[in-house]
Amino acid sequence: MPTESHQQPLLSIAGPTGSGKTHLAMLLAEAAQARNITVELISMDSALVYRGMDIGSAKPTLAERAAVRHHLIDILDPTEAYSAARFAADTKQLVTEIRQRGNVPVIVGGTMLYWRAFAYGLSSLPPADPIIRASLDERGKALGWPAMHAELMALDPITAARLEPNDSQRIQRALEVVQSTGKPMSAWLAESPSDDGRAGSLIPSWLRLVSLEPSERAELHQNLESRFDGMLKAGLIDEVRLLRAYPGIHADLPSMRAVGYRQAWEFLDGQIDAEQMRYKALAATRQLGKRQLTWLRAIEGRTVFNPFDASGLPAALQYCLDQISTIK
Repeated sequence: MPTESHQQPLLSIAGPTGSGKTHLAMLLAEAAQARNITVELISMDSALVYRGMDIGSAKPTLAERAAVRHHLIDILDPTEAYSAARFAADTKQLVTEIRQRGNVPVIVGGTMLYWRAFAYGLSSLPPADPIIRASLDERGKALGWPAMHAELMALDPITAARLEPNDSQRIQRALEVVQSTGKPMSAWLAESPSDDGRAGSLIPSWLRLVSLEPSERAELHQNLESRFDGMLKAGLIDEVRLLRAYPGIHADLPSMRAVGYRQAWEFLDGQIDAEQMRYKALAATRQLGKRQLTWLRAIEGRTVFNPFDASGLPAALQYCLDQISTIK
């Protein structure tokens, strides 16, 4: 990041899916407004960028977006792709624009690869190799991505451990990096620039990271179950049915591989029944939360609050408010 980012601290709210990040951010914006501080939220979520994916992504409501200005939501069609590098570039520009308006930017979300790209940069990763990528695509379709995941586990267990067996896009990229360079992606990421050179584990001095982490995973799982059932009642299946009618859309797109959407697609394809769809979606959501927590717990210097503790959310809100008041 440029020098001015180091001179002006920036607040980021992260946590596993279902931990209440958006709720905290909205409370913060309201409390800040009482102090004549206007907060603008920058979404750090790989699903919220897509138009038409509202229910299954737990997208902030229209009322929430009317009350507080949000960015990086509904910026792409579901047939398009977004990347960590693009997030970092977009966020850098947005931070500058928001500050020029005299407002305070706050980054909110749980896509930790995006956070890492913004905080440390991913310039060390090698460029895509279209020949290797095409070959991996063919093998993935022939063998299945769980088999490719098992192959990755043998070559790069650190990267494989944070990926789902059916995450074709990321498994393909990790295998591509190994094949094109002879070095696993985890090694490349470990060499990403950071303030102290320790594998990007220490937060840069200009970033403040608030992490919502439940002390008991069962609390998070219960919340995720209630939230997904609410999505089903709100019309998730109908939402995916409409998306399937979108020109050019198919199950292998990054958008349709998002948790919940992939399982709903399989259900509409007749591959699984409603009970299996719910079970698989909840399992995938729990796995996502586990991976997000693994990312977060590897970051030194974050400030942790338990969102399910009676005092956790008020304490997190006060901390965030103190931070942006100082920034302002």
